[in-house]
Amino acid sequence: MTNEQADQLLQNFIQRQELAERMLPMIGRLYRNNGISLRIYGRPINNVTTVDILKTHRFARQYTGEELPIQESFKLVEAMESLELAPARLDLGRLTNKFLADKSGPSAKDFLRQELAPIVGHPEPLLKEPRDIVLYGFGRIGRLLARLLIERTGNGNKMRLRAIVVRKGKGNDLEKRAALLRRDSVHGPFNGSITIDTEHSAIIANGNFIKVIYGEGPDKIDYPAYGIKNAIVIDNTGSWRDEAGLSLHLKSAGVARVLLTAPGKGALKNVVYGINNGDITDDDKILSAASCTTNAIVPVLKAVYDKYGIEHGHVETVHSYTNDQNLIDNYHKAERRGRSAPLNMVITETGAAKAVAKALPELAGKLTGNAIRVPTPNVSMAILNLTLEQPTSKEEINTYLRDCALSPELQEQIDFIASTEIVSSDLVGSRHAGVVDSQATIANGRNVVLYVWYDNEFGYSCQVVRIAQQMAGIQFASFPA
Repeated sequence: MTNEQADQLLQNFIQRQELAERMLPMIGRLYRNNGISLRIYGRPINNVTTVDILKTHRFARQYTGEELPIQESFKLVEAMESLELAPARLDLGRLTNKFLADKSGPSAKDFLRQELAPIVGHPEPLLKEPRDIVLYGFGRIGRLLARLLIERTGNGNKMRLRAIVVRKGKGNDLEKRAALLRRDSVHGPFNGSITIDTEHSAIIANGNFIKVIYGEGPDKIDYPAYGIKNAIVIDNTGSWRDEAGLSLHLKSAGVARVLLTAPGKGALKNVVYGINNGDITDDDKILSAASCTTNAIVPVLKAVYDKYGIEHGHVETVHSYTNDQNLIDNYHKAERRGRSAPLNMVITETGAAKAVAKALPELAGKLTGNAIRVPTPNVSMAILNLTLEQPTSKEEINTYLRDCALSPELQEQIDFIASTEIVSSDLVGSRHAGVVDSQATIANGRNVVLYVWYDNEFGYSCQVVRIAQQMAGIQFASFPA
């Protein structure tokens, strides 16, 4: 390569980088002022960096074979700002390619007026008032939920994190809670500023005043005393998992609904967003978001079942260790879990295979399951060993799952990767319920083995927030259809 060619490559990158830098504040304003959530082939581009914008444009190659031209996507984002848009989810990647394919050659603004006609000129928010959210518990999932709720603060979301409820620890409890939110060994630093208000026992994160309530039980809190009303309580303690226990929350004034971040027992609805969230009714006061593994495998199983049918199968989960295990060998009521988590692979049980039937009744009795806890702090894998009703090939089923990952119905739940170099740490921060590793797929007629990665902390938390949004009455239109 000549020096001139090398210089041209650098100049091209600098030009694309400049467009990405100019695009970022427009994306922010569209979200804050209009509630427009932008993504590129399912990957969100709100609250990201300039480099992330460029990477998502390059990622489009997996679906179209070519990098998304930022010169064209920039035109559309710029035009969006000049239109009065109602809150919606817009796939900038798909819109840009549709814009490029339009042979009539419309301007960016005219193209968007036609494509987004139902939301043009209707800038009203989805809810008149923000819906109060309370996090009951502030552990691994609770703090990630807090991050997600805080980053979504804007005209389109209308969910406000008002309080967290914990048992008071010894020493400087408030400072330590804030410190754990500020820095995370797995997920990195909080994106923004965090201060504490000792006088009012609160954490202030990116301008959000979050009351820290020291509670003695779910039924003993007077939320209206803190200005909280009609709240959705997200219980991430795991202490209560049946209707009787979780109903205690409803005895506290100011609580309207409860969402459990664990598999619910008994008759509780276990919801996997994107699959059976249509079953949620206004009468459902208590819901479960199932487990991280159930959320990872159900969307893929549903997609496979719909096209090929499933006679039976086995789910083997290779799961990162959790706070339930011991750092060093010590007593534990469960078998094997007392052994040191960072030093051992530990065979343990999982209810994920049976729990599938709660979200996908057609697979009841067709799956078995087991789990191996491994010495990694986050990101897990589910290995789906399936016998199908219809034969397929590796290429065919991979193409089908890639298309499912692109579809509006499942693009938030299923991601698809084609790299041969992906390892678990590359998936930290994935916002999808599960990620199909296409290079690992094995297919031999009716026998198929699928490998599905999932960030068992962050990806699952994203699914929880999606359910909470629906419970709050926030339903986004998606474009293009």
